[in-house]
Amino acid sequence: MYRHLTTVALVGLLSASIDAPLAAQDTNAESPPDTISFVLDRIAVTATRDAQAVRTIPRPVSVVGDVQIQRLQPNNVADLFRTLPGLEVTGVGANQTRPSIRGQRGQRLLLLQDGLRMNNTRRQQDFGEIPALVDIDAVERVEVVRGPASVLYGSDAIGGVINIITATPPADGIRGRASYRYGEAGDQNRFSGRFAGRAGDFNWQLGASTRETSAYQAPSGSFGNITLADDATVLDTGVEDQSFDLRLGYDLADNASVFGQFESYDADDAGFGRVSPADYAPGEAEVAIDYPEQNFRKFTGGVRFEQLDNTLADRVEVLGYTQDNDRTLELSLFTSFGIPNAPQAGLQFDTRGDTEVSTWGFRAEAQKLLGERVLLTYGVDGFRDRAEGTDRAVTTVVGFGPPQTTVSDRPQIPTAEFFSSGAFVQADIDVSDRFNLVGGVRYQNTNAETFETEGLPDQEPVDDSDNVAVAAVNAIYDLSESFSLIGAVGSAFRTPNLVERFFDGPTPEGAGYQARNLDLQAEKSLNVDLGARFTNDRFSVEGFWFRNRIDDGIAVAPLQDELDQPVEIQGLPAFRNVNVDELVFTGYEVAAEVRLPAGFRVESTFSELDSEDANDPETPVGDSYSSVFTSTLGWTSNDGRWFADWRLRHSGERRDIDIFENPIGEVLPSFTVQNLRFGGEVAEVAGTRHLLTLAVMNLTDELYAESTNATFFRPEPKRALLLTYSVDF
Repeated sequence: MYRHLTTVALVGLLSASIDAPLAAQDTNAESPPDTISFVLDRIAVTATRDAQAVRTIPRPVSVVGDVQIQRLQPNNVADLFRTLPGLEVTGVGANQTRPSIRGQRGQRLLLLQDGLRMNNTRRQQDFGEIPALVDIDAVERVEVVRGPASVLYGSDAIGGVINIITATPPADGIRGRASYRYGEAGDQNRFSGRFAGRAGDFNWQLGASTRETSAYQAPSGSFGNITLADDATVLDTGVEDQSFDLRLGYDLADNASVFGQFESYDADDAGFGRVSPADYAPGEAEVAIDYPEQNFRKFTGGVRFEQLDNTLADRVEVLGYTQDNDRTLELSLFTSFGIPNAPQAGLQFDTRGDTEVSTWGFRAEAQKLLGERVLLTYGVDGFRDRAEGTDRAVTTVVGFGPPQTTVSDRPQIPTAEFFSSGAFVQADIDVSDRFNLVGGVRYQNTNAETFETEGLPDQEPVDDSDNVAVAAVNAIYDLSESFSLIGAVGSAFRTPNLVERFFDGPTPEGAGYQARNLDLQAEKSLNVDLGARFTNDRFSVEGFWFRNRIDDGIAVAPLQDELDQPVEIQGLPAFRNVNVDELVFTGYEVAAEVRLPAGFRVESTFSELDSEDANDPETPVGDSYSSVFTSTLGWTSNDGRWFADWRLRHSGERRDIDIFENPIGEVLPSFTVQNLRFGGEVAEVAGTRHLLTLAVMNLTDELYAESTNATFFRPEPKRALLLTYSVDF
């Protein structure tokens, strides 16, 4: 049977306009559509650029739809990933959480919005851009491809791709939602409204939200060597932020449409998050990282043609965007000299960095059905980031009479541009009714260039280019209507970004001094996935084994002198990014769902991960989980109006956690966290539906930190109530 849904082309941003009715096909009261990552009839586009049921995609893919998003009530997209196989969350607070896939995070993951990249080449390697730039109420669904996808999307897609697909106007009439959210953690208050409509050939959508939350409390208890005698405030985890978006569209003809969209996001008083060492290790250095201000503006436009009578393409889409992303970072670090009679004597280091990143980008993509069994997807894409900024560092010696202060206005990164462009082609072939093969190639050129910058008279401008080619082959074979075997082999790449190439100064977290390295090479990876899926009306299970080898992987290494002794710069241990010959990540993921009578269901996932530097096995290269088990017991009423679920997640301990000394100890402890949710439609009045969701988070009040938040100790909130009330019309 031909797998492709040839009457539908979901490509890039405009693809979302017809995705909503497709997704609605899988909605029924007995079996909610998005309770697990691979429910039989979920539709996804990210992995292959063609609309396909997830069960037919020859890749490990997770999908979270609008029903699940409404029930989970996340702060942002990253919070949806805590129970998906192979995924974790890094960062804390309402707007600073980011995804992690198979031990990769930051710039080794590609974050997309409606098929267009969100990654920022000015961000730190292990942080990446925050998904909070996209209003969670605008999200229709989220698709996650676990494993590389550079053929379709270019640089950064080494560990996986997250595509945030936003909702689009309805087929006719006007729809809307107004909602209020209260979170006991941080005393959060959030108001939002979203309205959309269509009249004839014209359609529109408008959304806005505002949120205010303060620093939350972590519970007392022990986590490794850390003990909190009382509940402790996790400082700098609050935020005041606002989102706004407006989309206008017009149908030029039955098979042609055009749109324009404006988005903005403003956040004040966000932070990296921290527990004061005074609460668990008095005398230890205290580091505070704050983001006092972030302003984001984006314009997107595009045109789409389908059902073309053309020898080159059946469907064509051209998208373009410009954006400005400005952010301020402030760091404060105090290190005591350790003098017994003068505990206040030490070094106070304060820095402020203002960065402005302006971006333009494009994607042009076409599809052509060749005969009845080959779907060809091809196109070109590219982007340019221009980064400018100012830095000010103040170093003060205190405790010995009047403070002695040194001020430096030396920029940590010169004014720089990063340009990337590429071309790709992919063939999706139904070899037979049982066997489907997807193969593709990409060629990419990247260029990083610096310019003369005030405050850096000793740095000559640099102009460096890289060229790379990647390929991938994915296959799925149906042994029966219910059971399929899957194999995927693909190469990927990641070009060093502006921070990795040119950053020269104290690191944002204050752990050391990062020296620039102009000789960095692009990371290249080779990934293998082997798996199987079994599905029927009541039971679904899939399992994947994977191995991702990264050659020339970029890792942090200490600087040493001629005698192999550690080097210090400005009183801090000096490091730099270097290429490591071979980093290897292996593991497996299993996910299953059983649909029981009376609306009950049971979901479970298990993931295990191992990572190492093949040339130096004693040096840790990962800070992710060793194993994670999740389980959900859920219930949905027969009429679909009410739901309840209990979710459990257990993260196993990890021993090789960090190259730096950390307060937790040699072992990152295991933890188990539980959440309860209940909600549904409480009333229907005058054509409006009133929905209420209640949740108790961290039911057992356990002190724990996600693996990537542990060594710089940032625990999760204590037991807290979450309430959301919304009105739909």
